Amino acid sequence: MTQTEFVPQTRRQFLQAGSALFAGSLLGNPQSFILAQETSPVNAFAQTPMIDTHQHLWDLDLLNLPWLGGAPETLKRSFVMSDYLSATAKVNISKSIYMEVNVAEDEKEKEADYVIGLAKSDDNPMISAIIGGVPHKAEFAEYARKYADSKYVCGVRNVLHDPDRPQGMCLEETFVKNMQLLGELGLTFDFCMRPGEIGDAVKLAKKCPETQFIIDHCGNMPVQGFEPALLKSWQESMKAAADLKNVACKISGIVVTAEKGKWTAKDLAPHINFCMDTFGEDRIVFGGDWPVCTLSATYQQWAEALLDIVKDRPDSFRQKLFHDNALKIYGVS
Repeated sequence: MTQTEFVPQTRRQFLQAGSALFAGSLLGNPQSFILAQETSPVNAFAQTPMIDTHQHLWDLDLLNLPWLGGAPETLKRSFVMSDYLSATAKVNISKSIYMEVNVAEDEKEKEADYVIGLAKSDDNPMISAIIGGVPHKAEFAEYARKYADSKYVCGVRNVLHDPDRPQGMCLEETFVKNMQLLGELGLTFDFCMRPGEIGDAVKLAKKCPETQFIIDHCGNMPVQGFEPALLKSWQESMKAAADLKNVACKISGIVVTAEKGKWTAKDLAPHINFCMDTFGEDRIVFGGDWPVCTLSATYQQWAEALLDIVKDRPDSFRQKLFHDNALKIYGVS
């Protein structure tokens, strides 16, 4: 069986299917939110500020998100900063990094300017943004240079599992050159791709040793209903990615692959623990993936599940996962 024969549903298809830190703060921030004592079974591990490296927002009065046409009805509305603050009110989020939301190609700059404005404001936790881009096109170089000097932009993402972005696109010459440019500019790139294609991310990262890459959502490997061949391919590719010093793994998004109301932390734990052990404590970061996560869990349910999974890890491990690594990997302060 070839790799492409067992590539499962894309992340977008997962969304469509949905319609049918720890003890002793090292930072000593008394004003940070904590998980509510009466609702958090792991409140003892939730005292240190958490950095959300995957904060989605979309204002449909400002931006066009074509993919929402095939998404669950619950996502077909605006999700703005006030909604995010409400969703995370009982979670210990001290800072956040915006993640692009795959807007229409001609609105990438509009989205970037919008979130930079939010990051400049002191009335919300956003400190930086990963903006959208089209690195398979020559014009991307000028676009990247435009935002490279902004202290509110730390990286770029292009969703690679959309129907118009076939396997192997990220290995085309223009794409590779633009990824190398990101390294020169000090910008990161997030991979959001099919789990059976993580091997392409490995090949690209080898061609761009000076660029920091982050694999989103544990490589989008589903926790339920997957083929054994896919699991083997994903594991082998994630191990190969972890062998490269310029690749990190984001512990996020995985709860969306579980059926709402029919999952527990134990269902998520095998894949999450595999990723954490494979990449090691210095190259993993936490991400909320809100509001997409709400297809299977509230923000608090996802945060509590992950806190439960890592409750027996050392304090230093949790400090890196939920806070320190985000600053280092994305180069923000």
